[in-house]
Amino acid sequence: MKNVMILTGAGQIGMAIARRMGYGMKIVIGDKKPENAQTISTILNQAGFDTVAMEMDLSSRSSIQSILAEAQKYGPVTMLVNAAGVSPSQAPVEAILQVDLYGTAVLLEEVGKIIAPGGVGVTISSQSGHRMKQLTPKEDEQLACTPAEELLSLPLLQPKNIRDTLHAYQLAKRCNEKRVMAEAVKWGERGARINSISPGIIVTPLALDEFRGPRGDFYKNMFAKCPAGRPGTADEVANVAELLMSGKGAFITGADFLIDGGATASYFYGPLKPKG
Repeated sequence: MKNVMILTGAGQIGMAIARRMGYGMKIVIGDKKPENAQTISTILNQAGFDTVAMEMDLSSRSSIQSILAEAQKYGPVTMLVNAAGVSPSQAPVEAILQVDLYGTAVLLEEVGKIIAPGGVGVTISSQSGHRMKQLTPKEDEQLACTPAEELLSLPLLQPKNIRDTLHAYQLAKRCNEKRVMAEAVKWGERGARINSISPGIIVTPLALDEFRGPRGDFYKNMFAKCPAGRPGTADEVANVAELLMSGKGAFITGADFLIDGGATASYFYGPLKPKG
């Protein structure tokens, strides 16, 4: 038996975190596209890790329960890395809410039921959640505490109240951060911790899709005018995850870490500030 890491979302950020934290563990990799999970699994196995690939649909509770049941066959689940999701250029509003918002809420809830004492999780959110207009305290509480199966019935998540896919994505990521706060209380009862990381522009295949998409110039302008003057790398996100998931982060739970080269700062107080 080994301690088990569950990695959802077979992408560059998830793989970078798994490489940093998953040595000596069994890593169960879930992705909606089984071939993507298998590709990352093969890369990691050939680098000396012990991984297995599975198909997993983040928008399905039964699919999430299946991967958790499989993971527990190998040993106690002590780490969760949730890097699954879809971006504004990849999916319509409904899919973004179903996967990024509802799916993440269900995953945190289900893992929270079985995470081992001393366990820790990180979920990848986004700077987008920091740029949208502030919600009311009541709306924030609704996003944090509404039972997952009722989330998509909330008034602020109805299609008539959502402008476009970017707005849906921002709402989903704001919800992720609030769910992490609420779940941290529940995870704490098991002696476990959960945090979120909100990356800015990180060079991954998903980001390259965005650069080529309808908002490509917007994103290129964003990293050109942020204080760092460049996009980030998946390994820089893994640096933050390493702090949060190691003993050095033992007093950190229910928190969100913005790692965006200062793009959000520039959006509010610098050259990226919207005009008018």
